[in-house]
Amino acid sequence: MPNLFGKSYTKSEIMQRVGNIDQIGGAKKLMLTEGNTAGIEAIEFRNGNGLDFTVLAGRGLDISEASYRGQSLCWRSHTGDVAAAYYDSLGFQWLRNFYGGLMLTCGMSWAGAPCKEDDECLEGFNGYLGIHGHVSNTPAKNVCVDGEWQGDDYVYWVQGKVTEAQVFATNLELTRKIVGKLGENTIRVYDRVENKGWSKQDHMYLYHCNLGFPLIEGGTEYLFPAKSTTPRTELASKHIDTWREFPAPTKDQEEWVYYHDLGADADGHTMAAFVNREHDGGKGFGISFKWDKKVMPYFIQWKMPAQGTYVTGLEPANCHVDSRVLDREEGRLVVLEPGEAREYFLEINVLTNQEEITATEALVRKLMA
Repeated sequence: MPNLFGKSYTKSEIMQRVGNIDQIGGAKKLMLTEGNTAGIEAIEFRNGNGLDFTVLAGRGLDISEASYRGQSLCWRSHTGDVAAAYYDSLGFQWLRNFYGGLMLTCGMSWAGAPCKEDDECLEGFNGYLGIHGHVSNTPAKNVCVDGEWQGDDYVYWVQGKVTEAQVFATNLELTRKIVGKLGENTIRVYDRVENKGWSKQDHMYLYHCNLGFPLIEGGTEYLFPAKSTTPRTELASKHIDTWREFPAPTKDQEEWVYYHDLGADADGHTMAAFVNREHDGGKGFGISFKWDKKVMPYFIQWKMPAQGTYVTGLEPANCHVDSRVLDREEGRLVVLEPGEAREYFLEINVLTNQEEITATEALVRKLMA
């Protein structure tokens, strides 16, 4: 039963008051038409209680803009949304299309830093693989947007397929469903990645969740059930004692990246949160993420407090981000057999007050026990 405007309503009570449920919330298709955004098919979601977000079917069914009652939940880069037609896979050119957004997917056959594979590797250019793979720059097919009453709950979703395929090489298919519920401040992402080919396939997969102002501000806290923390670089190692804090905007700051081993519950689920206790005069504001550590055992924290690139990334993954070559050498690389599939989920919850922040902190502490 949705809680709207401080009151719970049954289906009958709502439908007596509206001509169409989209008066309150739901999901609908849009098309972006201007400049280098032209041709991006998008889906706008509204939960009726202030949680609004946009899914880009033209960009791998990733979540771009997201806000709660007019307050942005995510970081948006100065590229803005860019159509997949402008994608260049070489080196770091992926960054020209990196709009940030609440959740951007990296993979499916590789993710992380550029690297040099064998010269006979067909997936890259002369054996070179660019940053973070193709999936986010591939438009989805078979896109379906719908909603329905399930008892007294109104549930709405988008579902589609994203294919990463190349003759003589990759043949991976992502089936994704993103679900919202009227009056609920939660987004649920369900993914299934299948090797549709007849040979083994390397598989790297990462959710790049990018948080920004006003959720981020100097003094904002990370709440992770971290059992151990490893800096990715020497620069990050110098600041490891402050990984739990995010600073104010800093001139010419370089990024800090950490790997965390997180505690999990009996079902293998883990979580991470980012909270601003001082937001809006002490009302509090935050966000939490929950996923299955059994299939995404690694968690990367990206801290980038530079002026104008004021962002942090919370990144559940089945890999590290130092290159596919290194993951293979160090025994982390997932390889899918022909016909094999992996299923992933990500649950995103908006924390709207101090009580919800305190409850989330308690859940994180329990996972550390």
